[in-house]
Amino acid sequence: MQLHGEWTEAIAEAGKASARLSTPRLQPAAGDAFYQLGELYRLRGDFSAAEAAFTQASHAGRSPHPGLALVRLTTGYVAEAAAAMRREREEAQVLVSRASILPAFVEVMLAAGDLAAAGEGAEELIAASATLNAPYLRALAAYAKGSVQLASGEHRQALDSLRGTVTLWRELGAPYEAARTRALIGLACRELGDAESAAMELDAAHRAFTSLGAAPDAARVEALSGKPAKPAGGLSAREVEVVRLIAAGKSNRSIATELFISEKTVARHVSNIFTKLGVSTRAAATAYAYEHGLQAGRT
Repeated sequence: MQLHGEWTEAIAEAGKASARLSTPRLQPAAGDAFYQLGELYRLRGDFSAAEAAFTQASHAGRSPHPGLALVRLTTGYVAEAAAAMRREREEAQVLVSRASILPAFVEVMLAAGDLAAAGEGAEELIAASATLNAPYLRALAAYAKGSVQLASGEHRQALDSLRGTVTLWRELGAPYEAARTRALIGLACRELGDAESAAMELDAAHRAFTSLGAAPDAARVEALSGKPAKPAGGLSAREVEVVRLIAAGKSNRSIATELFISEKTVARHVSNIFTKLGVSTRAAATAYAYEHGLQAGRT
């Protein structure tokens, strides 16, 4: 149900299973039910409920990762997420178990700015998908490859990888994963100068996320999609994107991850923004963004 976007029904079923397997005593199988519940809450942006469910999974003997690490990542604790995923990868020896954590490993390593580790994880996932010959795993591997290419500045190659991935997700009936892929395609198109296609892809992703109730993804894409009628304060289009994310409370590292650019490039943009706006702090830049309608969700 989760794969096919039936999240409300999936939450109800996972809730019933976790309750049944916790009475009269906590059974080992409850770990998987609690973990599934945590994943669904995470996708919908209910991070407190997700963390509680992942904690229950841990009590039942099931690792709370990669779900808990992804909660940490989304809430800004990149170093903690990276440490957890590096350990999980080292400990996972069975191929199926290792393959299951590699997609999150790649995502977290990209957020941590470790392109080399992300690339290694993507290559390992590609090899695992070939060995296990599972369509779902092949789609995850193609997405991981495309995300690493995009983060590495290989925009054309990323676009080629990701377009095929969307087809795989559609064949699997996986709307959330297809939307995530379309968001990356939008960013790749933007980097290649095709603003119109980028806008269409990002809009399609936003509509899908909103329909699913994937609040964190919808907010992220909305922040990336919004454009002011005119560049404000002499800011370039890219600088407007950066100031939107500053106003959303993002760190330079998080902004780099969102925009698939280096942290050094973000720092340069932030410096230019401060100069153009005549401010010296992120708080002042945030105030400017709200005063001039540049916060996420405004056009």
